[in-house]
Amino acid sequence: MLRQILAGIETEYGLLVEGRGAEDQIEDARDLVRSLTDGVFVGWDYRHESPRADLRGFRLDRLAVDPDDAKFDEGKSWGKDHEVRVDRILPNGARFYNDHGHPEYSTPECWSLDELARHDVAGQSLVLRAGRLFSESSGRTAKIYKNNTDFHGASYGTHESYLVPRSLGFTALYNAVLPMLVSRIVLCGAGKVGSETGKSALYQLSQRADFFVEPVNAETLFRRPVFNTRDEAHADPGKWIRLHVISGDANMIAAATRRKIGLVKLAIHLAEAGTAPLWRLADAPRTAQSISRDETYEFRVSLESSSWTTAYEILESYFAAAEATLDLTEELTALIHECRTLLLQINTDFDSFARQVDWAAKRQILAQIIEADNLDWRDPSLQAYDLEYHNVDPDEGLHDALVEMGLVDANPAFGDALLRVAEPTRAVARGLAVERFRADLVTACWRSLTFRLGDTIREFELPPDVVYDAGKLAQAHDVGTFTRTLEEMTCQTETD
Repeated sequence: MLRQILAGIETEYGLLVEGRGAEDQIEDARDLVRSLTDGVFVGWDYRHESPRADLRGFRLDRLAVDPDDAKFDEGKSWGKDHEVRVDRILPNGARFYNDHGHPEYSTPECWSLDELARHDVAGQSLVLRAGRLFSESSGRTAKIYKNNTDFHGASYGTHESYLVPRSLGFTALYNAVLPMLVSRIVLCGAGKVGSETGKSALYQLSQRADFFVEPVNAETLFRRPVFNTRDEAHADPGKWIRLHVISGDANMIAAATRRKIGLVKLAIHLAEAGTAPLWRLADAPRTAQSISRDETYEFRVSLESSSWTTAYEILESYFAAAEATLDLTEELTALIHECRTLLLQINTDFDSFARQVDWAAKRQILAQIIEADNLDWRDPSLQAYDLEYHNVDPDEGLHDALVEMGLVDANPAFGDALLRVAEPTRAVARGLAVERFRADLVTACWRSLTFRLGDTIREFELPPDVVYDAGKLAQAHDVGTFTRTLEEMTCQTETD
């Protein structure tokens, strides 16, 4: 049986505030996050964060900073981390904070693809609600965009996290995952008008591809890699690696979100089994950019051997290896079938393909606008339409309009996802602690909860592989009982 992989998505949202400019972004994002007050806990624990640690076994002296971003910070003092980031921990175990001028929603950790996609959709509603509260208090209209570029050279991320045993190591993980990150653009890109770096393009598959500089490093703000090596485990670092993926696009279609996570999980499973296909890419950043700009849909990939293959062949090699060597779950079996169908539809049934893939859905509606208004792909107004595809307000967003028109599959209803986690992951414990015992919480983070118990302060680890029984934890009517129950669960798992 395959190991369950705990995963999460961290989305930085674009923010446009009436009458404000780029120099005001940090302040505006901070105040927007602060607008959310009901039921949240303020007290994020930064002790376990290590952004300069590298998975390859060393530590960076410093992180590179985008010189354009640095200009906006000149002469400004934002205070301590907690004062500018204003972290909120939510009753579903999620994190909401200001990431250098962008409201960021980090989903609760999930095991299943469906659950994670559901919480990603719920995050859009949460950020929209915070934006409306901010508008009411500031008197300024705030628009929220789930995208990755401002079309002026600035990119903001949609990061993914996957918990992997430390024993797997960097080399096996890198070799298995890098080709997948480049190839999955075909099935998971968000689409983009024009280009901001390198070779010009009329339309691209990916918003992030323009900003890849190196195949591998630990940077996230500047000199961004395809494969990120930040070694910040969000768990016991002696046992776990958190694979930190920064090269993916923000998806409006939940099926695409589900797909991009599933494809990386498939690569991780193959790495753990030792059966991942071995592809030596000649230049991963340039290959990603080439795939993103390929209007022929051939999707060639240059290899170190001076030969070439295609993204189609790379993806199929993973599917075939998984079917031959893994005890696949129903979820992964369905994922492989879905991906194979979509890869066929690119060239045979583009309308069906576009129902489930953002770049294709956006391309189709832009093509209709071009025809109706007698424009061409170089018309600057198309970037405004591109941006509106990512507007999270259902009354304004172009994506939601396509859903209403029946051209794009609707996202699943998330119900009470803002308040509850359906799976027994450690997010259940974190969420219940915030909902019921935040008066006793001192700090919290992905890895642990710290409580005040009488005259003492105690930190309780949240191992990522524990099954957290929500029913038992919910029966606790005081913090002492809650922490004892939590400790019994984690100790029992370690004993087993």
